[in-house]
Amino acid sequence: MDKFRKIVEAGPIGLQDWAEEKLKDYADEIVHYDTLPKDEDDLAERIGDADAVLVRNLPLVPASVLSRCKNLKYVGMCCSLYSKESANVDIDYAEKHGITVYGIRDYGDVGVTEFVVYSLVKILHGYDRKLWRSKPKEITGLRIGFVGFGTSGQMTARLLKAMGAKISYYARSVKEDAEKEGMHFMALDDLLKENEVIITCLNKGVILLHEREFNLLGNGKIMINTSIGPASDMDALKAWIENDSNIFVADTSGAVGEIYEEVKDRENVLCPDVSAGMTAEAYDLMSRKVLDNIEKALS
Repeated sequence: MDKFRKIVEAGPIGLQDWAEEKLKDYADEIVHYDTLPKDEDDLAERIGDADAVLVRNLPLVPASVLSRCKNLKYVGMCCSLYSKESANVDIDYAEKHGITVYGIRDYGDVGVTEFVVYSLVKILHGYDRKLWRSKPKEITGLRIGFVGFGTSGQMTARLLKAMGAKISYYARSVKEDAEKEGMHFMALDDLLKENEVIITCLNKGVILLHEREFNLLGNGKIMINTSIGPASDMDALKAWIENDSNIFVADTSGAVGEIYEEVKDRENVLCPDVSAGMTAEAYDLMSRKVLDNIEKALS
């Protein structure tokens, strides 16, 4: 198998030790950086004459950096790649200049599903917090609507359905397998009005919930955002959170958004600020997918 001449890990990647060792099979030289670059100049200098670079969701790798790295042939995104628009790498520039860019998907879904179930049980039963309703409540019979219904959304929905929840979803298309399992598509307006819990599972950078949507959602509801970033307009979300009957949940400050510092200490906001998806198992799976992409790029 061919090798790269030089692979640069341009910041903290999180590959497992076995994967770091395996990486040596794919390049004559491996260069590690344990900190993020200070700026674009620092990033371009780190990449230097390398023909391959690995990055996570940070740093940003714009055209202004790629254009300075004349030997670069491969960019490995060690993070989720959903679309060119949401990527931290300028994929359009890369494609036009013969640079291959591969990303990964579906490596942290189990941890996200577990976080959703943990959060709901905590809220419904009042464990270490105020009860949501007057009495503890089971997930059984709970009306839960998903906004976005990709891999992690469907995995979470199936587990909650097995626990007795009534599942509906809004997505760009009807999911035939889900329909057969008794999980049904609804228009977004109806989904927001008719469900007690809303779980957003959207691609990075997709904002679907604005003031109008929160008005339709109403109060006395639970919202859990499992998207990488915010799924809501910040002003509208903040106004909704200010009603104490509503509960908002996210695993990280980034999933809350720029209002995080303003709302993080509220009793009706649950945010441990830890990426729920990044378990030991997820790091292992991420590492395998990163190496698989390198092999694919070399072939």
